[in-house]
Amino acid sequence: MKLEIILLGVLIQHPSTGYDLKKFMDTSGRFMRSNTQMSQVYRSLARMEERDWVWHAVESRPGAQDAKTYHVSAEGETVFLDWLTGPYQPPTRFEDPELLVRLSFSGFMSRDDVLRLLDTEIEARQAQVARFRHRDRSTDVATTLPYDEALAHTVHEWSHTKGAASIDTHIDACIELRDELARDGVTMPDHLPAAAGAR
Repeated sequence: MKLEIILLGVLIQHPSTGYDLKKFMDTSGRFMRSNTQMSQVYRSLARMEERDWVWHAVESRPGAQDAKTYHVSAEGETVFLDWLTGPYQPPTRFEDPELLVRLSFSGFMSRDDVLRLLDTEIEARQAQVARFRHRDRSTDVATTLPYDEALAHTVHEWSHTKGAASIDTHIDACIELRDELARDGVTMPDHLPAAAGAR
């Protein structure tokens, strides 16, 4: 997941400093991308500014270092929306964060855009299950090192069972969300604040 895309999405919601963006990546955005460093945020902002995706204004802070607040340009908005509503190619691993990132910015999409996104994800994951769930998982190990075949088999079967349960849960959750959005009059669940997506 490209950091620039995530930063564009956050900045479109509200102009921010590099520090604010790093704080977002450490909290709300921590599952969008792993271990984002401050230096990566500033390098990404510099590249984005070179491409005219963002621009900054300097804010004077008495008694403290001046701060750059970054804003998204019209070009940056186009880049972000083209990605957000463009074709989605599900990654090999359903745990990869692209779907989560797109859904995190669903307020910038139409309901039909989100439904298409979910349909693509559901169909891809169901096809994966159909193709790989009952594959031959036997292994032919030829090694000169000591090898506990029974232990390896137990761990591999545990991994397969847990993985199967995880992808089934993911598919079910996507179907549940899709069904909820497909109904007329989408409402915000009671446990979520109405302004959750508006920062």
